[in-house]
Amino acid sequence: MTYNSTLLRLLEERGYIHQLTDAEGLDAYATKQVVPGYIGFDPTAPSLHVGHLVSIMMLRQLQRAGHKPIVLMGGGTGKIGDPSFKDEARKLLTEDTIAQNVASIRRVFERFLTFGDGPSDAIMVDNADWLDKLEYIPFLRDIGQHFSINRMLSFDSVKLRLDREQSLSFLEFNYMILQAYDFLELSRKAGCRLQMGGSDQWGNIVNGVELARRVDGTQVFGLTTPLLTNADGTKMGKTVGGAVWLNEDQLPHFDYWQFWRNTDDRDVGKRLRLFTDLPLDEIARLEALEGNEINAAKIVLANEATRLCRGEEASKSAEATAQATFAGGGIGGDLPTVEVDAEGIRLGAACTALGFVASNGEAKRKIAENAVRLDDVAMDDPALLITLAPGETRKLSVGKKKHGILKGI
Repeated sequence: MTYNSTLLRLLEERGYIHQLTDAEGLDAYATKQVVPGYIGFDPTAPSLHVGHLVSIMMLRQLQRAGHKPIVLMGGGTGKIGDPSFKDEARKLLTEDTIAQNVASIRRVFERFLTFGDGPSDAIMVDNADWLDKLEYIPFLRDIGQHFSINRMLSFDSVKLRLDREQSLSFLEFNYMILQAYDFLELSRKAGCRLQMGGSDQWGNIVNGVELARRVDGTQVFGLTTPLLTNADGTKMGKTVGGAVWLNEDQLPHFDYWQFWRNTDDRDVGKRLRLFTDLPLDEIARLEALEGNEINAAKIVLANEATRLCRGEEASKSAEATAQATFAGGGIGGDLPTVEVDAEGIRLGAACTALGFVASNGEAKRKIAENAVRLDDVAMDDPALLITLAPGETRKLSVGKKKHGILKGI
């Protein structure tokens, strides 16, 4: 389909669109007026991770096209946890923890979006403001009557859990009703007309679209993004070292930069379109590079993605650290550091302390494979005692991509 609105053309060209509830209707609406659109984020941790980044970038693109982003923090739904495609229930969080997580997460959105009171300025709301005030019987009577249990059981997010004979609590089962109610409330309070999310949210989004129509007679729309996978078929953002956090106090700038720098050659173009603001013609030029030249495109990707999330200074610092570490054979200042006292530290324990391996056993295996180097010299003894004078530093590497600093104190 050829879109007339700047919004849908932008989202289509950059690869954000997977499903739309009414493509023609939304396209027509977006050509006439500002579209307030929202995405919900449950504050289950102090930071979001790169798995959330396509949603954040989609809100950014919404604003770039002249429309209004609404960031919905799940202070209410976060007390339950979205069961969509999860194998088990999430750990229930206290209200204090949720409040702390919301405050921590907000910092990231302030880097990607412009907040304010203007027509296309972003706003942030918390669904606890209305969900905490709901009365059970009136909610069942006024909202619950519009949901079919038969249909709810047919959604993949629920069906897969039941097919595996994994427990799904009544608490979790109510999540999709509450998410649909969020859309209704945002339609009423903020004139919201669009909910966006990942492809796993399709059923929840459709419920909200239908609820707004049945209860208020309001036409609203839903849009989902494709499931993001790496070229090898694995889910994007899942790494051996754990989640790639967006907040700098959860993950150092260099590690964040290096995640993007390590992108598979085949994924460079897709990630440039989704996670940067670079013009499409420049992206086409970069993804056409071949051989060693594609590394230049990966550095551009790492710089642009880090700049958006962490700031210009963090991007430049991380690139300089990479240059010093890889090209110059030196020690970059942004590398993870372990302080070593006068007693020293064993080589295997140093690998574990830096977080490069999960256990001393794994450290021994890496050392036996000649994958561990001290100042770029391969080591073969996990019991090697490393002693350092105060202020002295040595570089420890595991494999080609993990580098850290041992610093004497």
